[in-house]
Amino acid sequence: MLWRITKLTFAYRWHLATATVFAASTAVISLFIPKLLGQGVDDALSLIKGESASRGEIESLLLETALLVILVSTLRGTTGFAQMFLGETLSQRVSNRLRMLYFDKLQVLSFSFHDRVHTGQLMSRGLSDIEGVRMFVQSGLVQIVRVVVVLVAAGIFMAQIDLQLALVSLSFVPFMVYRSAHLRLQLRTTWRKIQDALGDLTTTMQENLAGVRVVRAFSAQKYEESKFETTAREVVDLRMSAARTHARGGGSISFAFLIAWAIVLWMGGEKVISGDLTEGELTQFFFYLALLRFPVRMLIMIINSTARASSAGGRIFEVLDIPSEIADDTDASPLEITEGVLRFDNVSFSYGDAPALSGISFEARKDHTIGIVGAPGSGKSSITNLIPRFYDPTTGTVSIDGTDLKTATTLSVRQAIGLVEQDPFLFDGSIRDNIRYGDVNASDEKVEAAARIAQIHDFIADLPEGYDTELGERGVGLSGGQRQRVAIARTLLTDSPLLVLDDSTSSVDAGTDARIRQALKELTEGQTTIIIAHRLGSLQHADEILVLDNGRIIERGDHDELLAQKGHYKQLWDLQQGRGVEEIE
Repeated sequence: MLWRITKLTFAYRWHLATATVFAASTAVISLFIPKLLGQGVDDALSLIKGESASRGEIESLLLETALLVILVSTLRGTTGFAQMFLGETLSQRVSNRLRMLYFDKLQVLSFSFHDRVHTGQLMSRGLSDIEGVRMFVQSGLVQIVRVVVVLVAAGIFMAQIDLQLALVSLSFVPFMVYRSAHLRLQLRTTWRKIQDALGDLTTTMQENLAGVRVVRAFSAQKYEESKFETTAREVVDLRMSAARTHARGGGSISFAFLIAWAIVLWMGGEKVISGDLTEGELTQFFFYLALLRFPVRMLIMIINSTARASSAGGRIFEVLDIPSEIADDTDASPLEITEGVLRFDNVSFSYGDAPALSGISFEARKDHTIGIVGAPGSGKSSITNLIPRFYDPTTGTVSIDGTDLKTATTLSVRQAIGLVEQDPFLFDGSIRDNIRYGDVNASDEKVEAAARIAQIHDFIADLPEGYDTELGERGVGLSGGQRQRVAIARTLLTDSPLLVLDDSTSSVDAGTDARIRQALKELTEGQTTIIIAHRLGSLQHADEILVLDNGRIIERGDHDELLAQKGHYKQLWDLQQGRGVEEIE
């Protein structure tokens, strides 16, 4: 997983290379400071021990050493800044690339995937998990070069001074490597649980905000608070567990380092007393040991970021690696509309193990409106989902002008179909922008013309800001019927040769419904139209009406023919005419 993240950085080779070079340069420059200080100590002590040395010469030597240290430190600070800036730039670019790959993948994954996975989990992966990957690139991938250079180079310089002391000083490294590997495995499991819990927390919050009216209506605030607190507490407990693991591992590594420091102090002091080591060389040793504190501390941070990135990257690539169930064949070609004939040929469809349609066959063509009615769960929406290829049929074929939709590009299929859903989604923005979503280049005159057909223009014109009125999230500023009419206007702008209205006027009154139907009838001449409706009066003008029950077509014909059959359709008609109840759904 970490290798896949690392490969993403190769797209930014210049940033990666320069950040790595500056990280290595910072480490190398840091190694000159102990040498300068050690030599300064030896030279100063040599002058002090000499009888001819003056106080001014000693002070001049110390000043020269101090100035050299300041110069080297300034250079180190410059390269360190460059490394941090380039590392941050690299991490931001990699995370943005991964974010766009993730977002683009969500756009093409099938609806069956979105049916299974909670929105909160997807949001958590796209935000929190990608941030975990970014931190790994910035504080792990680039910094590991600096850590390795310091460890290796400091070890070599220390061995040149005294091999025995060098071996003692670096004796904690094998223990550090072992503890680091063990710590990473522990943290990886914990961070995976944390990311999953954060996804659940995001889901809980998202559902609460989306259903805030239901929550208030049922006075369920306390219940929602309790549910949120339970998930939030789980996140806190898991983070505390990660912190404890991190602290224990880091503490044991630091303790081993300090033990090595104490041994060097004792052995080094003995060597200075015996004359095997100068005071300056021992000083160098201690400064090199002090430098080794940096890779020890950084290694603990790198382990933490690596463990988090490993779990976070796994959750992200888990989505990126999912093959879309609705994908274009390698030889798929754009759909060409000639006659606009939509045909269902013995189509059956299931949502997993739950059957939705069985043996559906019908044909819709230009200037020939098909109406579809049936009780909830009878399969009406499943037909709607198959036409724009949101799903593929289990058996049978759905074709347009003889072309199986599976052999055409998905984009061309959806561009050919204008769909208005029963519960339309409106974006946070102006009414004009929401209608223009059907054609982003549409003129204001075309937007208004579509609104007039949808019987929503007069309402919009009476608003203080007219078409520039902001709707708020999900079009909360409009009623259900007004949202449906805005959605109808939006779809009309697509000028698609096939029009599918999925109970698109269920929330408007009968008079407005009639006016919309009349306007649509005039507008859609030359188009293939399919209308799904609960209100049977909306289908009286349809050329053919299909009556569904349990996923099957049980009756078909025009309005008068179905009434004459005195079957299921006649019963529904009588109920809606007030011979039973005013209207059924």
